[in-house]
Amino acid sequence: MIWNFHSAGALHFGNESVAKLGDIARSWNWRRVFVVTDRILARAGIVEKVKQPLLAAGVELEIFDGGEPEPSLEVIRNARAVAEPFRPDAVLGLGGGSNIDAAKLVAIVLAHGGEPTDYTGDSRVPGPVTPIVCVPTTAGTGSEVSAAAVFTDTANKIKVSSLSQHLRPKVAIVDPLLTLSCPPKVTADSGIDALVHAIEAITAVDHAEFLKRPGGASVYQGKNPMADLMAAKCIELVGQFLRRAVKDGSDLEAREGMALAATLGGLAFSNAGVALVHAMEYPVGGAVHVSHGAGNGLLLPHVMRYNLAARKEVFVKIPFILGDIPASADRTFLANAAVEAVEKLAADIGIPARLRDLGVTADMLPGFADKAFAISRLMRVNPRYPTRDEILAVYQSAF
Repeated sequence: MIWNFHSAGALHFGNESVAKLGDIARSWNWRRVFVVTDRILARAGIVEKVKQPLLAAGVELEIFDGGEPEPSLEVIRNARAVAEPFRPDAVLGLGGGSNIDAAKLVAIVLAHGGEPTDYTGDSRVPGPVTPIVCVPTTAGTGSEVSAAAVFTDTANKIKVSSLSQHLRPKVAIVDPLLTLSCPPKVTADSGIDALVHAIEAITAVDHAEFLKRPGGASVYQGKNPMADLMAAKCIELVGQFLRRAVKDGSDLEAREGMALAATLGGLAFSNAGVALVHAMEYPVGGAVHVSHGAGNGLLLPHVMRYNLAARKEVFVKIPFILGDIPASADRTFLANAAVEAVEKLAADIGIPARLRDLGVTADMLPGFADKAFAISRLMRVNPRYPTRDEILAVYQSAF
C-alpha cells in the first residue's frame, strides 16, 4: 500500500494556546501580520485576544474585519486592497472557516497576483503563498489544517474552491476557549460539518482505485490508514460532545471535544477527500445562501443511503463509533442504523430536514445536479461514481 499524508506545519492545541502567538511570530521573524476577521468577533473581544500577544512581541498589525459567511469574491478583493500596501510577512485568519478561507485566498493573490478565480480547482496554485496562520473560533470546518479555501462565485451562484498543498497553514492554533462565544446555531452548523468531513473521508474510494480514476494531480488521495484513524476519532467525539455543545455553550469539556473533532476531521478529509455531499452542497449554498455546515448536514444522510452498498463494511461500524448502539447485529440493519443515527443527531441540533426548508424549489434541482456532476474532482473521491441522473435522484430524496 502506498499513500501520503499532509498537515499544517505546526499545530498548537489547548486552552490559552492563543497566547503563544507572539512567540510564534518571533520564531518566524514575522514583523507585520495581516489579520482577516469580522466585526462580530471584534465586538466580542476575540480580536483583542489575538492582538495582545502579537503587539507585546512588537508585531505590527493591520486588521481587516470585513469578513462574512460564505465569503464572496468581493470580500477577498476588499481584503487584498488593504493587505497589499501593508506588505505583511504573514496572513492570519481568525474566525470560522469563512474567515480562514478568505485569509488563504488573500495569501495566494499576495504571492502570485491575479484574481482568486485564477486558482480555483485542484493543484493550480503555482508555488508557496504568503505564510498562513489560522486561529479558529468555531469547531467544524477543519480549515485550520486543510489545503482548501472556499468562496462564493456570486455570478454563477455556486461555491467554488481552491485546493493546493501550498494552502496548508504554516501554523494552526486551536484554542477551545475562543469557541465559548459561538452561538448555538453556528455551533450546530459547524459541528455537523465536522461529522460530514469524517464520514466522507472514512467512506472515500480506496486510494488504489482513486488513482485509476481520471482527473490528474490532486490534493485528495482517497482512503488511507492515517485518515481513517482520525476520521473515526472525529465521529466518536462528535457523537459524545456535539449535542452538549449546542445545548450549553459554556460546557468547556464539550467545547474542547468538538475543537479536537474539527481538527481531526480536517486532517482526515484534507488527505482522503470529501465527495458527493460537498459537490451537492456547493450549488445549493450558492443559490439559497445556507451555511455550508447546515447544507452538508442536511444532505449527508441522503448521500449515505446512496453510498451504502459500496461501503457497508464501514457503515456497520458508524453507529457504535457515534455511541448510538443499534438493537440488532444484522449487517444490513446496522448499515441503515448508521444513516438513522446521523439523521437523529442532525434533528436534535436543529439542522433542517428538507431542501424545501431552505427555500429550494423543485425546478432548481436539475440545475443543481448539472453543477454538482461537473465537479469531477469530488466525484473521484466518492465510493460510487454517480451519474448526473443519480445525483438528481439524491436531491429529490432530500427535497
